[in-house]
Amino acid sequence: MSTSYPTTWRRPPQIIKDRTWRIGLQIAILVYLVLAVGTLEVNWQRVAVGLERGQRFIMGFLQPDFTSRWNDIYRGLIESLTMTLTSTVIGVILSIPVGIGAARNLAPAPVYYFCRAIIAVSRSLQEVIIAIFLVAMFGFGPFAGFLTLSFATIGFIAKLLADDIEEIDEAQAEAVRSTGASWLQLVNYAIQPQVMPRLIGLSLYRLDINFRESAVIGIVGAGGIGATLNTAIDRYEYDSAGAILLIIIGIVMIAEYGSSYLRKFLQ
Repeated sequence: MSTSYPTTWRRPPQIIKDRTWRIGLQIAILVYLVLAVGTLEVNWQRVAVGLERGQRFIMGFLQPDFTSRWNDIYRGLIESLTMTLTSTVIGVILSIPVGIGAARNLAPAPVYYFCRAIIAVSRSLQEVIIAIFLVAMFGFGPFAGFLTLSFATIGFIAKLLADDIEEIDEAQAEAVRSTGASWLQLVNYAIQPQVMPRLIGLSLYRLDINFRESAVIGIVGAGGIGATLNTAIDRYEYDSAGAILLIIIGIVMIAEYGSSYLRKFLQ
């Protein structure tokens, strides 16, 4: 069977068909951007000082110092890896029932709206904001970081898991229902085989995200390598900061290649 392709180019449909209105809208956007940029108050002296500091930081990045603060770097790295692994495992475990409850084709309406509310709250708050709140509650340290990453993982995994469940092949689910299977048997034999590969891939992806986020939330006192990085920058130890960044980049690259290989192996 041969496939025919169009031989002439056709302009895609336009939202605003009147040419005068399109030009007027473009001019209005340009005027708005010019006025918005004009409201910015730029301190060029501070910009010059910042460029000088940036140059010093780049030089420190090119000449990293792994030895001077190695004990602090090692401690922060262990904290970040511990937070990343534990928060991912706990977050994925908790996100499974939330994701199932947030699937419209599995859960009754009250459970559906309750689980969707949990997902909405988790996804509406950025990790740094959650970390600031939890640090104020539980104090500085990795425990606040663990809670932050676990809460963020629930919203991330549960949202995508619920969407996958709603998009399953209903024929397989109806076949299992027709045998008189219970709700748990339906989930186990009709839902789980279809969404499990996707869930494993999302969990590995979230593991990568949690490590990078652990470096960010550490800046606000939630422990991990981010706290060590913030201390090095505050002390103008840019060579140590460069070493920390190189370690973070190296671990993220290892996790990326490792997760890609594992996903191919599982598929």
